[in-house]
Amino acid sequence: MLLGEHGRRRPGMGEEFWQYRPAMASDEARLIDWRRSARSDTHFIREKEWQAAQTVSIWVDGAQSMDFASPGLPSKADRGRLLSMAVAILLLRGGERVGLTGQTVPPRRGDVQLLRIAQGLLTDNAAREDFGAPDIRGIVPKSRALFVSDFMGPLVEVEQALTEAADMGVKGALLQVLDPAEEAFPFDGRTVFESMGGGLRHETLEAGGLRRRYLDRLAERKARLDDLARLTGWQVLCHHTGSGAQAALLWLYGALERRR
Repeated sequence: MLLGEHGRRRPGMGEEFWQYRPAMASDEARLIDWRRSARSDTHFIREKEWQAAQTVSIWVDGAQSMDFASPGLPSKADRGRLLSMAVAILLLRGGERVGLTGQTVPPRRGDVQLLRIAQGLLTDNAAREDFGAPDIRGIVPKSRALFVSDFMGPLVEVEQALTEAADMGVKGALLQVLDPAEEAFPFDGRTVFESMGGGLRHETLEAGGLRRRYLDRLAERKARLDDLARLTGWQVLCHHTGSGAQAALLWLYGALERRR
């Protein structure tokens, strides 16, 4: 079965065999399975399982915090867009309808849709905030969604988006993309910390003394994200830009394909 063509456990159009049932007077002769019927005194109809493509909506954080990158590594934004494009290719090849949240790229099928998604992901936001919040506009009820971000901004906005999505019967995956420096906090001595947009700034003479508190806060943030995903029926993965993209892509593929 192709990715995206999910059986609904009822008869209808599809490729997968479901069951035989006795023929009725209203059935056309061409629908009769003569090989199965030859083993009985009754004519049988071979039914296939009804299958339908699912819809997947993708949101990739375009805030300035996603521009951060350690020397020699891709930015969080570049890695997020790369993984989003890769999973979109897999989903579209499987017959899914894929689009971007918001009003720019509604979910559709086909190769042309891939070009629309690529253009949408590369479009610069004129006025970007320091941190982003998931945009659930355009998400189809009872569908699936992917949110890609560093999730370093206020989690109350993430909670609101997940709650509203869950109320629509939408389930999906959260991909948290972090730079290795954000995990290790490799700073000592006098250090100036500044947000990518310049809106936040903090100077300290003993950065090493902040490490433990920072790591504790980061662990609390991850735990909260895990709780939000669990409560709303979503899945969450933390991916580092210093790691290869393949493992994260395989995880996304499974998370968005998985039947619920």
